[in-house]
Amino acid sequence: MVKTPVFKGSCTAIVTPFCEHGVDYERLRKNIDFQYENGTSAIVVCGTTGENATHSANEHEEIVRFTIRENRGRMKVIAGVGSNNTLSALKNAENAKYAGADAILMVTPYYNKSTQKGLIEHFSYVADRVDIPMILYNVPSRTGIGISAETYKTLSAHPNINGVKEASGDFSLVARTRSLCGDELYIWSGNDDNTIPMMAIGALGVISVASNLVPAVVSKLCALCLESDFKGATELYGKYAALFSALFIETNPIPIKAAMKLLDMDSGLLRLPLTDISEAHLATLRSVMRDCGLNA
Repeated sequence: MVKTPVFKGSCTAIVTPFCEHGVDYERLRKNIDFQYENGTSAIVVCGTTGENATHSANEHEEIVRFTIRENRGRMKVIAGVGSNNTLSALKNAENAKYAGADAILMVTPYYNKSTQKGLIEHFSYVADRVDIPMILYNVPSRTGIGISAETYKTLSAHPNINGVKEASGDFSLVARTRSLCGDELYIWSGNDDNTIPMMAIGALGVISVASNLVPAVVSKLCALCLESDFKGATELYGKYAALFSALFIETNPIPIKAAMKLLDMDSGLLRLPLTDISEAHLATLRSVMRDCGLNA
C-alpha cells in the first residue's frame, strides 16, 4: 500500500489557552479559526507547545474532541498522544481515533531512556493496536533519546507509521533517513529555523511554533519550498529569522504565548512548572517583533 502524507505545508502546534478554571475553549475556537483563515494545512493539538504534560486525562480527551468538532474538517487535526508510559500513549491514541483525529503525534518516551529496540517496540505497540496514521516525534533535546536512521527504517515498514516530526537539528540524520526510507516515511521539520534546509532535502513542511503568531508567513514559506522556489523562500525567511529565533529565547511555549499577548491575541495562562517570560526577554521579543513589522 502506498502511503499518503498526512499533510503538506504548514502545521501549527497550537497553544492551549488555559484560564484559572481550566481551558478557555472560546479562545481556542478563535485560534482554530485564525489558523484556517491564514492558510494553515493542519494543526497539532495537545503537543509540546500545547503544554500537554500538564493536561489531566479528561482535559486531554476533551481538548482533542473540541478541536476536531470546531475545526469542522477544514484542516487536518493531529492529536499529540506521546507518553513515557506505553499504555497511556495507547489510551490517548484510542481516544484520538474515536474522536475523529486525522493522525496522532507520538514523541519518544522521555526520562526512561529506552534503547533503539525499546523505541521500535514502544511505537509499534501503539501502531499495531490503533488504525490511525502515526507521526513519530524526534526531539532529543527534550526527551534525552533520539531515533536512529536504522530505527526509522524499521518503523517505516509499519503501514500505520506515516512519518516523523524531526526536531533533532541533525541534517545528516534527515538525509540518511530519506535515503533509507524514501516515501515509506515522510518527514516534517520540527523547528521553524530548519524548514528551508529540511524541505530542500525532501521534508514536506513544518510543524511550527511561529505559526501560532504568523501563520500566513509560515504557510507561504512552505508553499515556496514546495514549489522549489528556495530563493524566494530564503528571502522571506530572512525577514522573520530573528523572530523565529526569539520565540525560543526561553523554553517553548513561554515566548510564543508572550508574543501572542503582545499582539492582543489572548494565549491564556501558562501552567507550572512554566512561568511567565522575564522582563528582559520580553523587551527583546517586543523589539524583534517590531523589527519584523508586527505591532507589538
